[in-house]
Amino acid sequence: MPSTDTIAALATAAAPAAIGILRLSGPRAVSIAEQCFRPLGVRSLREHGPRKLVYGDLLDRGGQPIDRVLCTYSLAPYTYTGEDTAEFQCHGSPMVLTLGLDALFAQGARQAQAGEFTRRAFVNGRLDLSQAEAVGDLLEARSREGARHAAGQLAGALSRKIGTIYSALVDMTAHFHAVLDYPDEDITPFRAGELGAVLSAQEEALDRLLASCGRGKQLRDGVPCAIVGRPNAGKSSLLNALVGYDRAIVADIPGTTRDTVEERCELGGVSLRLIDTAGLRRTEDPVERLGVERSRAAMEQAELILVLWDGSVPAGPEDAALLEEAVRLAPTILVRTKSDLPPAPVSLMRLPEPLPTAEVSAKTGRGLEQLESAVAALFPREEGVPYGQLLTNARQEEAARRAREGVRRAREALEAGMTPDALLTDVEQALEALGELTGQSVREDVTDRIFQRFCVGK
Repeated sequence: MPSTDTIAALATAAAPAAIGILRLSGPRAVSIAEQCFRPLGVRSLREHGPRKLVYGDLLDRGGQPIDRVLCTYSLAPYTYTGEDTAEFQCHGSPMVLTLGLDALFAQGARQAQAGEFTRRAFVNGRLDLSQAEAVGDLLEARSREGARHAAGQLAGALSRKIGTIYSALVDMTAHFHAVLDYPDEDITPFRAGELGAVLSAQEEALDRLLASCGRGKQLRDGVPCAIVGRPNAGKSSLLNALVGYDRAIVADIPGTTRDTVEERCELGGVSLRLIDTAGLRRTEDPVERLGVERSRAAMEQAELILVLWDGSVPAGPEDAALLEEAVRLAPTILVRTKSDLPPAPVSLMRLPEPLPTAEVSAKTGRGLEQLESAVAALFPREEGVPYGQLLTNARQEEAARRAREGVRRAREALEAGMTPDALLTDVEQALEALGELTGQSVREDVTDRIFQRFCVGK
């Protein structure tokens, strides 16, 4: 149902900036914009036509100019929301934007809720639900790969993949109903082999889709990466070098880091959630011991572990034990730190398998490219898979899993010799789950939760 009210919001940060944008959407968007804008020249805003940038004055609720701005409007249905829209590109003064928004409210617009512009795009058929989720992922992208994937999903890559599976199951269901409802028509009857082939193909497609979820979550949320090692191995120095500023305290005193310190960075095209941990050693200090326990907990939850070994001192049994423990828990990179110092004689521990390694100096930056290459090799992009065809959140994964289970049950029923009508219920349940992925059959409380994570102006 088309919206009857017009919403307005600030679409940029409420902080001093070069540009600030005010956004309107709804049936009165253009008329409200006209009341708050005075073009320079003889033509009105409408006379300039849609999709044109018009230079003029933004007026406050009393009709007084508060800024020289650019204004544009567009008409439904060819807009982001599917409704009439208007935007003001202002100087990024918080006071100007506040006064401008107040003027829009005075003319009858109301404050947009979180994610309401994108929700209207979904309701009006401009985006499906997976594309709407991609908008949020794109806003929060922290790596090049994450941004490219979100852009691909926004362009409909995941929707098309789901649509292919959905269409195949709909065709099968429609064929069943045609045979059942029109027995006198010359309709090709069911063949178990053909049905089985369709179900197997869609089950395999859903298996591949589900297998992508881990990688999709890594692109969206980042890879949890624990930086571990003995005290003074250079853990905090490496974290600071990777994020580009002094995030963690660095000192020559062993045991300086007592708690985990987290920060994000992109390395080798991979978004990492770096976790700097306390040095792992036996200690009687209760505070430091608590830090060591948290370090081990971080290792257990990590999907990548960087084991740091101070290359200026000999490797000892503790280094070997730590490395073996890390390898059991997650993909691991052995990082020899302080490579700017003379290397110590090494009796390197036996490794259970070949490990990627890097020699780095956080002080000079030398060797960081080796670490970058090692990380990229552990998390390669799957060749041949278009950007946007990965599941990225638990909601998508759960719906795809239910769809896969429905198709699997139908295939097993067919193989057990049951008639096509007996397996139709399972196929219809799979179709409903696929509809939840794109929003065709999703509950309103689910959509509420999805759009609440958006900012107000999106």
